[in-house]
Parts: sequence; structure tokens; C-alpha cells
Amino acid sequence: METFPKIISVDDHTVEPPNVWRDRLPARYRDTGPRIVRAPLKEMTFLGGRFAPVMGAPGDDGPIGDWWVYEDLHRPLTRLDTAVGYDRDEIKLEVITYEQMRPGSFSVPDRLADMDVNHVQSALCFPTFPRFCGQTFTEAKDRELGLLGVRAYNDWMVEEWCGPDAGGRLIPLTLIPLWDARLAAAEVRRNAARGVRAVAFSEIPPHLGLPSIHTDEWDPFLQACDETGTVIAMHIGSSSRMPSTSADAPPAVGSTITFANCCFSMVDWLMSGKFERFPNLKIMYAEGQIGWIPYILERADVVWEENRGWGGVADKVLRPPSELFAGHVFGCFFDDAFGLRNLDSIGVGNVLYETDYPHSDSTWPKSREVGEAQMGHLAPDVVERIVRGNAVDLLGLTPDGLWPGPGSAA
Repeated sequence: METFPKIISVDDHTVEPPNVWRDRLPARYRDTGPRIVRAPLKEMTFLGGRFAPVMGAPGDDGPIGDWWVYEDLHRPLTRLDTAVGYDRDEIKLEVITYEQMRPGSFSVPDRLADMDVNHVQSALCFPTFPRFCGQTFTEAKDRELGLLGVRAYNDWMVEEWCGPDAGGRLIPLTLIPLWDARLAAAEVRRNAARGVRAVAFSEIPPHLGLPSIHTDEWDPFLQACDETGTVIAMHIGSSSRMPSTSADAPPAVGSTITFANCCFSMVDWLMSGKFERFPNLKIMYAEGQIGWIPYILERADVVWEENRGWGGVADKVLRPPSELFAGHVFGCFFDDAFGLRNLDSIGVGNVLYETDYPHSDSTWPKSREVGEAQMGHLAPDVVERIVRGNAVDLLGLTPDGLWPGPGSAA
């Protein structure tokens, strides 16, 4: 391509600085809320889709890393959290400290510099310690502290990560207290009032012990998203259970089928009737890729047409699922040549681009080159829509692709 549009990545990640919660929680919680402790690693496994680290005691043998400590949780920073800049064969499951990670993982100026290197104009970032939809706070025992933790993260996201120093180039994605749909609705509205247009949610809530979207339990939250134009963003793994096949399956199995949860989740939404009840609702699947979508839409339409009488959806899903998809669902990819060859079966307006910085799957610093190689057969206006135009429309960005909220220079 002679030119390639500046990328708006709808799936990058931030590694929260150590002081996010200590600076924002009430004084009585500063020693019990999330905090960083430097400690040795006793053992760590990642099998069957389950990540299981064990923190050692001071003085124990083992590699030293920085750990988030919160109630009974001990979660280390790992090389997989921030792998960019390392050779693929050097990326291993190991604990690290902040000094051992790329500064762009947690520092706004360094992040902007790394975005410049990668031909990225703007980026939407998912959390690390709270996990992809704030499950960390949902699993905590102290609900009052959990709610304060969610709000503190959101304040940091809006006021600092996406604050004035970012110049509108970092797009806020906030969390909700998943354990209470009414509190969640209030948090959506609080953040929408300051320009936030995206909120993280679980791809499969029952995996977290929460109600499914086939119930009415989520309706206050969905109503708030519908009314405020807030996009529901679901990242792979936001159900705390990555796809796998057996308890001893190596991570490579799960990594190959990471899209599976998105696939299951999308069918849930298409058959839930929620898009009929909340006509302005939009959902997106981060890091789910797009090549699997055409068959699922074809199959869902067949089931709806031929089996809806006994399939439990005749009275609530009033249009073909593929039609609902076109108006409400967005697939996100960073490396999916097959999906791009089948774009006509997905829809140009339903596809978003991402770079996954700073994770091990990231295409940084060659996201432009990957995009050029995989999109070379597409017309320039189609490339423009995929790489930035759809994100501008979906996330309410300025025509220049910037977040127009409090931190914007636009």
C-alpha cells in the first residue's frame, strides 16, 4: 500500500503503576487494598487454562518478582504481561519486577512513544491486575472495599492514564462492580458523564458465578449502556477461564482456541433477545479474531429459521441472528488473514483492528506491516474503516481519532 491509515487499536493493555489504589483509597484501606510487594516465587503453573502462582516468604529461594497483594490474592507480574521487545523464543512464564518490563507498559509518555513506533494513533486499554473485566474485585470478600477499588481504578483510568498528558490518544475503558447490576449501572452513568464510552464485561458471566445474560438480572446495567451509548467490551479470558481441553493440556492448546469463548458468548447474545429490548446496545470482542464468525452466523440463522419453535427463542429473537450481528456486534483482530479474505461474510462495518501491546501475541512494532500484508487486497476505503473509521464511530472519537473527553487536546 502507498499509505496505511494511522491505527486505532481497540485492544491494548495497561500494567497499573504500584500506587493506583494506595493513592485513591481511603486511609483506612491503604494497607489492605491492592498493593505491590516484592517477593520470591515458590512455584507457578499454567495448565488446562488455569494460572496458579504461589508466592514465597521473604528469604526463600526463587526468582524475585513484584506481586499484587489483595486479601488472599497474590498475583505476580509476569513476562506474559509485558513481552514486547523480547524475542518470541525468549518469552517464558516467569515473574518480573517493574524494572524488568518495558516502561510503555505503565508509563504514559513511554506508551505514546511506543505507539509512535508502531504507527498507532490511539488505543483502548484493558486492565492487568483487576483482570479483563474486574473479576479481582468481584471475587474479593469485602464488597465495600471492592466497590472503592473499582471506582479508584476508573478514576485513575480517566484522570491519569487518559489524562491531559495523553492528549486524547488513550481511550478510557472502565470497570463495573459485577456483583450488583444497579451499582454497575450507576458506575456506567458516572463515567459516561465524563466522556467514557466503553466498559469491560465478562464474555461468559456464569463462569464467574454470576447470572447469565438470558436472565433479567443484567437489565439495569444494559439499560445504562443503551442510554449512554456505552460499548460493552469483552476480552478473551474475561470469564477467568481460558478455553482448554484437559487439565494437563499445555498453554499452546488454549492459545490456539482462544476465540472459543467469544464464539460461545456471541451466540448467547444473539439468542438472548437483549438486542431487541435494548436497540442501541453495542458489544465488541477483544482479541477474539474474526475468521470464525461467518460459519457461526450461518449456523445461527439456520437454527433460528428452522428450530426457533422449540429452541426457546421464538418470542424474543424476532430477526435473523446475522441481522442482529450486523447492527450490534463487533469482532476485533490483530492477525487474521483468513478472516480478511472472508470479510464480505462478516461485514466491513463490524470489524476493528488491534495491536495487543504489550502482550506476547502483540504485533508491535510491526502492526502496520502486518496490516499491509493482510489487507493489501482490500480497497483503501475499506482499510480505512477497519483500521480506524469503525473505531471512531463506535467509541465516539473525534474525526481525528482522539478521545474528546477531559484529557483530550482536541
